[in-house]
Amino acid sequence: MTTPSPQGAAIGALAARWYRLNKDKLQATLIGTLSLVAFLIAWHLLTKYRVVFFVRFTNVPSPLAVYDSFTRAIHDPKFFLHVALSCRRILVGFSLAAVVAIPLGLVMGRFKRIHEMVFPVAEVLRPIPAIAWVPMAIMLWPTNEQSIVFITFLGSFFPILVNTLHGMSLVDPVLVRAARCLGAREASIFREVYFPASLPHIFTGLTVGMGVAWVSLIAAEMISGQYGIGYFTWEAYSLVQYPDIALGMIAIGLLGLASSLLIRAMGRFVMPWGRT
Repeated sequence: MTTPSPQGAAIGALAARWYRLNKDKLQATLIGTLSLVAFLIAWHLLTKYRVVFFVRFTNVPSPLAVYDSFTRAIHDPKFFLHVALSCRRILVGFSLAAVVAIPLGLVMGRFKRIHEMVFPVAEVLRPIPAIAWVPMAIMLWPTNEQSIVFITFLGSFFPILVNTLHGMSLVDPVLVRAARCLGAREASIFREVYFPASLPHIFTGLTVGMGVAWVSLIAAEMISGQYGIGYFTWEAYSLVQYPDIALGMIAIGLLGLASSLLIRAMGRFVMPWGRT
């Protein structure tokens, strides 16, 4: 009988340790992969047999038809132009919303008078859906591009603002008193106590705001846009190109997922104390 070499035993021990550390992630990845496969199989069967059971699948394109549409789209520069313009609009509108909403939420949460002045106006405007702003945005801004960015800004602004306010309201007053006892001034308390304590809620607002930003963007592009992935999807419906509709929806979902993952990665980087 041969005995394993010390090098082989060390590699085996490292592999076993890596598996123990990543066991939960591997299981989650496997379950997620299986669920996606099951979804594709169900989609294929429902469209293949034209199932009608409350919901009609008679005109829904099959996965293979959508894949054929995808292979044509990746060779069409116009499709990438749609995607690039939507990403640019999201980047501009969402960035502006974050730059305005986070400082405003911090100041509102810290100073009562500013909260009393701004909060009622924000609460009146917040329930208005982004799609209802489209006619007003067209009148307010000279170009469609600016109106679409404005609607994207509005969609992401309020979730970021509300979550920032919520984070400020949950700051432990004991920490504030301790900082004052140690001689910290107002600016230092704001920077060293309030802001770090509110960061988890701020990033929650950024994640939610990104999702709402995509919803707002797609609605605006469908109504008043000439380019963008939302316009691509609506144009496909107008031209009765059903596989392109599904392709546009999948592209929107993947872009939204990538955006949310990017924000979560930034949150883990900015808040190393929250890593598990």
